[in-house]
Amino acid sequence: MRVLHIITRMIVGGAQENTRFNCLDLVNEYGDDVSLITGPSLGAEGSLLDQTQTQDPSLASKLRVIEESTLIRAIHPWKDQKAYRQLRSRIRSLRPDVVHTHSAKAGLLGRAAAWKEKVPCVVHTVHGAPFHPYQSGLARRFFEACERWAAKRCHHMISVADAMTELMVEARIAERAKFTTIYSGMDVEPFLQANSLREQTRQMLGLKPEHVVFGKIARLFHLKGHEYLLEAAKEVVSKAPNARFLLIGDGILRGEIEHTIASMGLRDHFIFTGLVPPSQIPALVGSMDALVHTSLREGLARAIPQALIAGRPVVSYDIDGAREVVINDETGFLLPPKSVGPLANAIVRLARDNSLRRRLGGEGQNRFTERFRHQNMTREIRALYTRILGTSQH
Repeated sequence: MRVLHIITRMIVGGAQENTRFNCLDLVNEYGDDVSLITGPSLGAEGSLLDQTQTQDPSLASKLRVIEESTLIRAIHPWKDQKAYRQLRSRIRSLRPDVVHTHSAKAGLLGRAAAWKEKVPCVVHTVHGAPFHPYQSGLARRFFEACERWAAKRCHHMISVADAMTELMVEARIAERAKFTTIYSGMDVEPFLQANSLREQTRQMLGLKPEHVVFGKIARLFHLKGHEYLLEAAKEVVSKAPNARFLLIGDGILRGEIEHTIASMGLRDHFIFTGLVPPSQIPALVGSMDALVHTSLREGLARAIPQALIAGRPVVSYDIDGAREVVINDETGFLLPPKSVGPLANAIVRLARDNSLRRRLGGEGQNRFTERFRHQNMTREIRALYTRILGTSQH
């Protein structure tokens, strides 16, 4: 079948990795004719396509990538109108059976263009809602209205977690029947092998054998919850002095976070990696003993299943899709958002108990390895395309 994916930008990120795997699997496993339209991959995170090209030089021959300069993340009426017209033109020339959109802007313009061009199967993936409680009421109502309008211009929507469906249904974006949950796929093998580079990676990071390492993988940015981890760290270190915190990622809050750590006298307990390519994440997860996830909004952060597949327990706030994989006292600990005391207690408990870490991590690995294989994701997505194409009446 001819499939066209549309996304706002192919920076290094979860939605982008999901899209990349889906595109390449459709080509490699099913022989489909696949195109990907993306806006410019601008951002400190770097371009996922550039990194993929380095890892797989044959990518260009497998996947048709088209960059549309006017498809940008910010709202820009003139550029948005032009991007819409360009998308319609591309759809007319490519004549896809399926248009599959991702991210808020590409989801809105791509669905509108595909619907207008009467594409037989129009699908959108909800990686995370563009509206959330931390916006102004006006912004939230605006984004909800946009999503309701766009939802009428596709045949079906995929949620990366059941929590995303609940959020969209509660906001009256569309009826529940219009959603299917398909977990975001990844390459699980490097995470299954994460232990193989553990000692080497820990030495490189300056860690000692007695250190128990709690990692956080997130941009150093607002709503990622680093402030709660820093607050909890003071109590953790007083009770478990061998605890260390590994912060993977970079962002505008780095200076502020470093200053706070220094003022608390905890500089020796924190390690910053800065921005790292996706290929280095498995080794860094292998160097950890547990993952901490304190973000306040996220569809289902890829870091959580990645850690579980590597056999690492997860301490997470109970937000969005986290509760679907972080099961209390089975694969980790699920805590109230913004809580500090319970966060410190969970980290201390894990820091002191190696057998607990092994039990929770092993259970996570057993439960979620198969569920998050990218090949399984693509098989479910393609089956959805086929079902819609079989019943589509535009």
